[in-house]
Amino acid sequence: MNMAPAQERRSRVVSVSIPPESAAEFERIADEEGRNRSELFREMLRVYRAYRETGRFETLQRYGAARARALGVRDERDVGRLIREARGA
Repeated sequence: MNMAPAQERRSRVVSVSIPPESAAEFERIADEEGRNRSELFREMLRVYRAYRETGRFETLQRYGAARARALGVRDERDVGRLIREARGA
């Protein structure tokens, strides 16, 4: 008998434990939005990734602003000045 090779599964079942109130809210949100639980979870993960990236960006932005203040950078002219100084011009 010639059997076709099994296709690789495109999803994976994941179990998590959450308080009953959170589970009920999760179900309610899915119902309100007309999504199944998998769709809602994927959306939550996408939003969380964006949230983390925003946090990283804001951290870098704060670092850059602090360094700029320490170097006396107020506008683009100051950036040009620092580049010329670094190049020894």
